[in-house]
Amino acid sequence: MKNSNWNREEFLAYVLLYAAHCNFFETKEEENYILSRVDEATFNKIHTEVVVDSDEENLNKIQQYIADNNFNETEKNALLRDVKNVFFADGSIDVIEKKVFNILKKILR
Repeated sequence: MKNSNWNREEFLAYVLLYAAHCNFFETKEEENYILSRVDEATFNKIHTEVVVDSDEENLNKIQQYIADNNFNETEKNALLRDVKNVFFADGSIDVIEKKVFNILKKILR
């Protein structure tokens, strides 16, 4: 897996971009929220990786990074809040986004 060299900001960008892209449609509001959390260079660097990876690869990379980097409960909760904010950035949450949120919650617990 390529993610072994990610820093925390790159990991955050990956998770948030995965959340935004899970329904194959990233809104401007979702993009703006992500850019409020990570810088534009990191956003652009990670964006292609998220889009190219399969859904399974996305989730495996997220799960592996969490396992390798010993996230505490506060960090996990903050990450879930950020994911939720991405989903609600455009004012609505669809069925796919709900499903992905539940999967991410399981990975983080």
